[in-house]
Amino acid sequence: MTSLIDISRDDKGIAIVTLNRPDAANALSTELLHNLLEGLNELKSAADLRAVIVTGSGEKAFCAGADLKERAGMNEDEVKETVKLIGDTITALENLPVPVLAAINGSAFGGGLELALACDIRLASETAKMGLTETSLGIIPGGGGTQRLPRIVGMATAKELIYTAKRLDAKTAHELKIISHLYPAQQLMDEAKKLAAEIARNAPLALRAAKAAMNQGVDTTLENGLQIEKDCYQTTLKSRDRLEGLAAFKEKRKPVFMGQ
Repeated sequence: MTSLIDISRDDKGIAIVTLNRPDAANALSTELLHNLLEGLNELKSAADLRAVIVTGSGEKAFCAGADLKERAGMNEDEVKETVKLIGDTITALENLPVPVLAAINGSAFGGGLELALACDIRLASETAKMGLTETSLGIIPGGGGTQRLPRIVGMATAKELIYTAKRLDAKTAHELKIISHLYPAQQLMDEAKKLAAEIARNAPLALRAAKAAMNQGVDTTLENGLQIEKDCYQTTLKSRDRLEGLAAFKEKRKPVFMGQ
């Protein structure tokens, strides 16, 4: 059976995860979700991983969200299981220990945008369109959209977008800070790789600690957050990379980090 997910790795520690179902706008079928969850679990345990880029195959869609044709043939229990699978898979993406970039190469609606919202940084082509459109289908976002979108754009804006099921063009999504960077479609992946490489040059253990500190501390009190930061900082103190960073600074050269 051919996997509906392609994962490639380079020598810089960067992985590219591509949703590979272009004939169905890379929609989240149960098979694709199982393939993606399996791939994410493998990446999570890769010690040499430094950054991940998630994108869609083809030129039209990043991910159209849930596979509604498949969904139409499910009974209520199967729908519940599939919605849980979508949520679990998106959370697994968010919980990757390294920085994750979404390269939104086309439409990203419903679960497709929810997938992107679970990434650390979102880049998009100037022609991309996106939105949490579930209320227009008689449901609500079920893959974390009601929780992650308010944390990015603020509660009032998120409520308006979800209540209206509004479809946003890339420019508007950028203005709302859903998207960090916009590029012409033909430049998107090159720019995503460039940003990932800029990230991957830094100390791997420090990147992981920084992500953990921010993700764990964002929804707690400042006092608790500062303690989380302190705990995460401690994990870097005994690393060889910290000593290498100091030595490189002293010797006025670029550090060579080994993730140790």
